[in-house]
Amino acid sequence: MQYFRSNDVDIAYEVTGEGDPIVLIHGFASNSATNWGFTGWVRLLSDLGRQVICIDNRGHGHSGKPYDPAKYEATEMAEDARRLLDHLGIAQADFMGYSMGARIATFVAIRHPGRTKSVVAGGIASNIFGGVSGGDVIADGLEAASLDDVTHPTARAFRMFAQHTRSDLRALAACMRAGRPAITRQALATISCPYLIVVGSEDDIAGPVDPLAAAVPGARAVVLPGRDHMKAVGDKGYKAAVRAFLGL
Repeated sequence: MQYFRSNDVDIAYEVTGEGDPIVLIHGFASNSATNWGFTGWVRLLSDLGRQVICIDNRGHGHSGKPYDPAKYEATEMAEDARRLLDHLGIAQADFMGYSMGARIATFVAIRHPGRTKSVVAGGIASNIFGGVSGGDVIADGLEAASLDDVTHPTARAFRMFAQHTRSDLRALAACMRAGRPAITRQALATISCPYLIVVGSEDDIAGPVDPLAAAVPGARAVVLPGRDHMKAVGDKGYKAAVRAFLGL
């Protein structure tokens, strides 16, 4: 991993391959290796002639881990991705994010339309309108003394995943307490780049796909049969949809 300073936080990133750049942004409690490396995305895209840029979001992976929730505003996390392009001297790139990463990529497209050639939003759909509810419950679960003390099912699932990825639980709790603001239909209507939505049919975290597809001009949507939030990310149907979308 390499590092750059984004405002006052060290951000870790890795660049693989050569060609047109694509930035991959992972989901909450994950990291670039888990989300994109172990699922085969980095090898696939680099073998297809793309320069693959993976970022560890602040609070995750090898990046800096502040414990102040104010450091995790969604727009600031989007600026980390934009600053990474500046650091690498890249004018424009494709973006692919999963779950929280898709939300971040969408913020980049809204705030910096000239920097986003296209966006693939995986693991997110109509729930993008309402932000993330229950953040304090999840944060409490992350901060609990042990997994045995976490009884709320959603909080327990996040705690188990965070322990699996060996994450800094206190940093993740701060990130979750920052909340995830809703993205309005008016803001989504300003997106001018090609936009692909990919979700599993059993993904309760993402929500229904049609409202988001209708909100983004010209958006395309793909639903993966039988896949939930965790199983969709490495699905061959997801990869086929992205290849078709990017013309690979």
